[in-house]
Amino acid sequence: MKRQILITGIILISTGLLVADGNIKGEAVKERNARMKWWSEARFGMFVHWGLYSIPAGQWGERKWTRGGVEWIQQRAGVPAEIYEKELVPKFKPKADFAKEWAQIAKSAGCRYLVFTTKHHEGFALHDSKLTTFDAKDACGRDLYKEIVDATKAEGLKVGAYHSIIDWHHPHAYAGFGLPTVKGAINEGRENSIYIDYLHGQVKEIMSSYGPIDIVWWDYSSKQCQGERWRAKELIAMVRKYQPQIVMNNRLYRSPEAGWPDKHDWLEGFSIGLQYGDFCTPEQKIPANGVQGVFWETCMTMNTSWGYNQHDHKWKSTSQLIQNLIDIVSKGGNYLLNIGPKADGSIPKESIERMEAIGKWMNINGEAIYGTTVSPYGKPKWGRYTKKPTKLYAHIFNWPQTAKLSVPIANLKVSKAYLLADKEQRALPMQHTETDLIISLPTEAPDSIASIVVIEHKKYPVEQGAEGDAVNCAP
Repeated sequence: MKRQILITGIILISTGLLVADGNIKGEAVKERNARMKWWSEARFGMFVHWGLYSIPAGQWGERKWTRGGVEWIQQRAGVPAEIYEKELVPKFKPKADFAKEWAQIAKSAGCRYLVFTTKHHEGFALHDSKLTTFDAKDACGRDLYKEIVDATKAEGLKVGAYHSIIDWHHPHAYAGFGLPTVKGAINEGRENSIYIDYLHGQVKEIMSSYGPIDIVWWDYSSKQCQGERWRAKELIAMVRKYQPQIVMNNRLYRSPEAGWPDKHDWLEGFSIGLQYGDFCTPEQKIPANGVQGVFWETCMTMNTSWGYNQHDHKWKSTSQLIQNLIDIVSKGGNYLLNIGPKADGSIPKESIERMEAIGKWMNINGEAIYGTTVSPYGKPKWGRYTKKPTKLYAHIFNWPQTAKLSVPIANLKVSKAYLLADKEQRALPMQHTETDLIISLPTEAPDSIASIVVIEHKKYPVEQGAEGDAVNCAP
C-alpha cells in the first residue's frame, strides 16, 4: 500500500520558495529561505560517482553485474578491505584535466551545480587527508578534491560534496548496512567512537581547507545507523561553522521506526531529517505528486548504475531525461542527473551525447526551467506546466493533432502567447471560452521532445498547488 505522510510545521510562500521551520538551532525561516534561494532556482545539477569502484567497472574476477550498484562492488563481491585496497589503489591513475572536462560538460548541459563523491562507502577519500593514507594524494600524488572544486568553480557552477557517513575500510567503523558480507564482520573489537572522530576529522578537512563549498550531500543513515550514532548534531554544527551558507540534504537522520525500505524510499521518515537538513532526496524515481511543502531533489542515473559499469547498456533516451527534468520542475523539485566516469576520469560517450543534447534543448528552453515554480494546474495529458510570477510555460510533449492548445485560465488577463523557440516571439492567435484559453499552434512542433508555449499575463490566479493534497512518499 502506498503511504501518504502529511508534513506539519511547513509553509509555502508566495515567491514559490519552500521552507521548513524545524531546522537546527531554530534557524529563522527567512534566513533559510535566503540560503536556499539559489538552489531552488537552479533546478538542474550533475551528480558524479567516481572512486576506486570505477576501476573494476562492474566486474570482479568472473562475476559481472549488468545492473546498478557497482559502487557497492566491494560489498557485492565480498572483498575484504585489505584485498580491495591492494588490488585497486595501484591502478588508480586519473588523466590530466579530467575535472575540467566534468565541469565543462555540466556547464554546457545547462547544469547550475555539480555534486561529486568525495568519499563513498568504500572509504577512499579524493582529498589530501592527514588522517589516512587511503586517499588520492597517497594513491596518485594529487589532491583530486581540490582539482574538482577548482574546475567546477572556474565554470561558474556551485559545488557539492557527497560524503558517505559509513566506511567499509576503517577498522573501527560501525559495521552497519552492507559491511557484514564483506568480511563476515561483526562489531566485536570495533571502537566506533574512534571512527566517528575520524569521520568528523575528514569532514572538517573538506569543509575548512578548500574555500566555499555550496552543498554537502550526506549518505546515509538507516535503522542500524541512527543519526546520533554519528554525533550528527555536532557534525552539522561544525559544517555550518566553516560553511555558514551551505545547503545539506536530509540523509544524516532517518526515523527510527521507519526501518530500511525495500525500494530505497528515501522519503520514508524524511520529516526527521529535514529538522537538520534542507532538502529531501527521492532516488531513481519522481514522486507522483512531488513532495509538497519542502525542498526536494530527485537524483537519478542515465542507465541503471551510479558508478561506471562497462556491462550496463540500459541507457535512458535523451527524450526521457529531458521530460524527467520538466516533470520534476513542474512539481517543484530539482533534478540531479548522474554520470559515472571511467577509472581515468573520462566520461563515457553515452553520457556525453545525452548531456550535449540536453544542453542544446536548455539553450533554447532554459527560461522555462530556471527559477520556475510548481505548476498551478496539475498535469495535463499533453505535457506539463511551470510558472514564473507573470508567465506560464506550457511544455508540450504530445503535439495536439488539432493544433489547438487548451489551457484552463479563462479568467486570466493574458497579454500574449508565443513559442519559446521563436526568437521573434510572434504572437499566437488566442481565444477565450468560459473555462479555457485556446491557443492556435503551428501544425508541427518546433521540438519533438518538448516544445514550449509562453503565456504572458498581468496577474496570476489563486494558487491551487500541484496534484493531490498530501505528500506521496511511495515510489
